[in-house]
Amino acid sequence: MSLTSILSAEAIDKAIKDCQDPDTFCYKKFFQLCGLSSKTPQEVKDVFRLLDDDDSGFIEEAELKFFLQRFVPTARELTEKETKSLVSAADSDGDGNIGVEEFQAMVLS
Repeated sequence: MSLTSILSAEAIDKAIKDCQDPDTFCYKKFFQLCGLSSKTPQEVKDVFRLLDDDDSGFIEEAELKFFLQRFVPTARELTEKETKSLVSAADSDGDGNIGVEEFQAMVLS
C-alpha cells in the first residue's frame, strides 16, 4: 500500500506546494488540501501506518521531522517549531508521541 492508493498524487502535490517554505506548515490545511480529512477513519489509520516509519505504533517527534517527505520524498523537512506544534496538537496523553487514535482524532477534527 502507498499513500497514493489512498490520496491522489495531485492533491498531495498541492498540499506540499502550499507549505514549501519553512514555518508555513499548517496541519489542518495540509490534511484538507491532500484530502486526508475527508477520508474514512480506516483510511486515516492506513495512512498512519504508512507514516509510522519504524512500525512502533507511534509517530515520534524524530519521525515527524520527515513528515512531508513521507508524502513526497523531495519535500522539505519540518522545522523544529512545526514539529513541536504538530506533536502538541495531537498528543492528547502527553507522552510525546502520536498514537493512531490521536492521529485519527487530529485529522478528522
